[in-house]
Order: sequence, then C-alpha cells, then structure tokens
Amino acid sequence: MTATNKSRPRGRPRHFDPEEAVATAQRLFHARGYDAVSVADVTQALGINPPSFYAAFDNKAGLFARVLDRYSQIDGIPFADLLRADRPVATSLAAVLEEAARRYAADPAASGCLVLEGTRCNDGDARQAARALNVGAENAIRDYIAARYPDEAERITDFVSTTMSGLSAKARNGHSVDQLLASARLAGQAVAQALPA
Repeated sequence: MTATNKSRPRGRPRHFDPEEAVATAQRLFHARGYDAVSVADVTQALGINPPSFYAAFDNKAGLFARVLDRYSQIDGIPFADLLRADRPVATSLAAVLEEAARRYAADPAASGCLVLEGTRCNDGDARQAARALNVGAENAIRDYIAARYPDEAERITDFVSTTMSGLSAKARNGHSVDQLLASARLAGQAVAQALPA
C-alpha cells in the first residue's frame, strides 16, 4: 500500500488573480488612505495569507505602486484626451478641472484623488511613487501651456495643480459633485482671465 500526499500545494491558491487583487487593493487604499490600510487588511480582503501577499507584491509599498499604475491607466484624469491642441488652452484646462471634480466625487466611499492623497502618506516609498505620478501630470499640464504661453506656464500650472489638490481635499471632506464643479468652473474662469487673448 502506498501513501499519497494529499497535502495542499504551497504558494498562492490557483484562484489568486494578481490583477483582481490590485483592483481590490485600489478600492481599499482609495477609501481609507494608504496609511490606514494594513497588510492584514489587504490579505483579508483578498482571501490570501501573508506569504502569498509578499510573494506577489514584495511589500505594501510595492502593491501601492501597482495600484497607482492601475489607477493612472483606468481611473485617472485622461490628460492626453483633454489637453487638446485644437482648442484654446483655457478651455482645455477648464475641462481638466471639471473632469477632476466629477471623478473626485464619483464614489463617496472612495473620494478625492488617490495620487494626490498618496503624496501625503507616511511611507517614503509609497509617497515617492505617488509624487512621481503627480509630477508627471504637472509636467504634462506645464508642457501643454508652454507650447502657446511659455511665459505663463509655471504660474498657471501651479494654479491648476493647487486647485486640483483643493478639489481632492474637499471631495474627501464630503463636498458634492455640484460644489466641486462650481469651484472648478470658477477656477476655469480665472485661468481664462489670466491667459492673454
């Protein structure tokens, strides 16, 4: 009589899908913020054990970097679509601000901008990953403005970036989409007045 080994195989279970796990983690980080989500929270939400988590993502900051990448591709503001060469700069920037207002208030359970909120987390690696995306967005805005208004690019980019940070913070504090859109539209008017005709 030979014994068969019926023990469970080691490692992640077959049903573990890293992309689905990243989507689930994105909802956690967006709803609660990076610092408030523990590895235990993530493993419980994913239904995996810590060794499987570390094998897939190395650490919490590694998972967050994957989350930020997914967020920027799927849920982030589509700068390439909004910063168009075929319309006035002020119109495009107003569209960016209004889109930010809509997206930041779209889900009351996960409001604000995951990237902007991530720039303030306590973990240095996670904060740096969020800042890199934030700087990339600011550079896209600055380059877009500079193509037609090189002398105005720095200050208008700072204003748009500051407005977006404020919209994110207000969304996190419960402002409605209508409130955020009102602020975004006022900021869009300010941009139009600040740019030479």
